[in-house]
Amino acid sequence: MADNEKNAKKPEAKSKKPNPVAAFGKRVVKFVKDCKGEIKKIVWPTPKATFKNTGVVLVTIIVLGLFVFLLDTAFMNLLGLVMNVAA
Repeated sequence: MADNEKNAKKPEAKSKKPNPVAAFGKRVVKFVKDCKGEIKKIVWPTPKATFKNTGVVLVTIIVLGLFVFLLDTAFMNLLGLVMNVAA
């Protein structure tokens, strides 16, 4: 029982609250380190692959543009026929 009394009389160590500024600083440092690690993992395409992909994109844009133009022209002609018949 004497041991219990000694433990009861001792003041408990207060837990320190972490400094919010220091905690924020640690998070920022961790974020920057993680970003540097992720940037090292990036595999950049070769110039040849870049030009090839650019060509594919341009051809796709031209083909889709022509398709939309043809649909627009067809629907405008169809609408013109319907409007002339209705008038």
